[in-house]
Amino acid sequence: MTDKTHSPAPGAVAAADRVLIFDTTLRDGEQSPGATMTHAEKLEIAALLDEMGVDIIEAGFPIASEGDFAAVSAIAKAAKNAVICGLARANDKDIDRCWEAIRHARQPRIHTFIGTSPSHREITKLNQDDMVTRIHDTVTRARNLCDNVQWSPMDATRTEHDYLCRVVETAIKAGASTINIPDTVGYTAPRESAALIRMLLERVPGADNVIFATHCHNDLGMATANSLAAVEAGARQIECTINGLGERAGNTALEEVVMALKVRHDIMPYRTGIDTTKIMNLSRRVSQVSGFAVQFNKAVVGKNAFLHESGIHQDGVLKNVETFEIMRPADIGITETNIAMGKHSGRAALRSKLADLGHELADNQLNDVFVRFKALADRKKEIYDEDLIALMADSAANTDSDYLQVKFLRVVCGTEGPQTAELRMLVGDEEKSAATTGDGPVDAAFNAVRTLFPHEARLQLYQVHAVTEGTDAQATVSVRMEENGRIVTGSAADTDTILASVKAYVGALNRLRVRREKSAPDADVKSVSYRSAS
Repeated sequence: MTDKTHSPAPGAVAAADRVLIFDTTLRDGEQSPGATMTHAEKLEIAALLDEMGVDIIEAGFPIASEGDFAAVSAIAKAAKNAVICGLARANDKDIDRCWEAIRHARQPRIHTFIGTSPSHREITKLNQDDMVTRIHDTVTRARNLCDNVQWSPMDATRTEHDYLCRVVETAIKAGASTINIPDTVGYTAPRESAALIRMLLERVPGADNVIFATHCHNDLGMATANSLAAVEAGARQIECTINGLGERAGNTALEEVVMALKVRHDIMPYRTGIDTTKIMNLSRRVSQVSGFAVQFNKAVVGKNAFLHESGIHQDGVLKNVETFEIMRPADIGITETNIAMGKHSGRAALRSKLADLGHELADNQLNDVFVRFKALADRKKEIYDEDLIALMADSAANTDSDYLQVKFLRVVCGTEGPQTAELRMLVGDEEKSAATTGDGPVDAAFNAVRTLFPHEARLQLYQVHAVTEGTDAQATVSVRMEENGRIVTGSAADTDTILASVKAYVGALNRLRVRREKSAPDADVKSVSYRSAS
């Protein structure tokens, strides 16, 4: 039964001031090369989105692979509040497969789409009349399966206005209860975004009985502005992703539009159902599982978003926090008391601190993390929130059940080359050792891994970030690797940067090995020939 306080019933119009948040991190966000998540990670992110109050979660593209179908189906069964949506192209096979994946959700939604701009019509080899027929037939099929149907005219912002009105009217008459207007290539500007929504509301019969949505890409850096402009013009659903994740320059960032509506309620009198105190934890987790670090100066969730270095700014903040801060850190879930812990801190203190950071652990999980925490405390004088977050991510990414496990590493580096690495690693049930050289300690260590576990995977990305300040800071390392079209990421944290690098590299190889052995790996999502409704 639909929870009308959480999301409107199909066909109903949202309250005048209520903006629905449609999160597509697990679908459009995952299209970023290398951002593919594991089954368990998708379920975890979906649960966090549901808990945060996201109205609609687009869980994936079920026809893409068995892995994607399984993830969408599992998310649909587990969701407690949110509408669970699956994506389908405008054909019967996609729509039927989508319905099979989402049918067990408390509130399922089918999202079907087709490209309507001249360039997309040319690709599909459909003239205007044939495309209208296709839209009518496929939306009708979706509506006969599910009473909550969303339809998108892909590349809407470059579709002729008269034809856009025609296809939107067709979709509404066929039973679509949400009409999404995508700026697929991030081409439009705020004034145009608003004008397009107003035009559709004024010209299309039945437009006042459906919800209009906006889906903007950030190619020109205007995704957030375009989404907010559409809301002011009458759109009541924003499609977005955590951290603005998405293909090319990304999508509208959830945290930006939600906090903009919260902070500037004086000029944008709209509300969402989002618990903003959960934003930071979700941002960090999505960054960890996707391998996409959040830029330091990113709005709302960037590391520098609440830091002040300028003397004038610091003085102003000390006298009155509102002088240079329009949001409080606590508003997005940043704990006000970032108190350092150390080797004398006990299990109870660690459990309490992790709970503050959004991690509720069972006793056996706490015991495992506590051992790692003590080991870190022996090497690092003070452990801050960021250290614990990195520790949790490393614990999840590198487990004792992995096929490849690093047991010992020693590197020799300096001005006198070549640099050398000695590595002992568990490969399955066999412990192997190698000593190799390379152009620097990281290259030498990676060469040792390749010697012990030969592979053809190509390293696409290698990133190192310091978790905190100081020479004893933990380093978080992310790597992205590609093999035969499969793209995976690996991450690890350690006060030893070289060790963290090797653990991240080995973690990625473990993921590749698992996906090689699956008949239909999740990574095959990228191999399906389609363009998203974005």
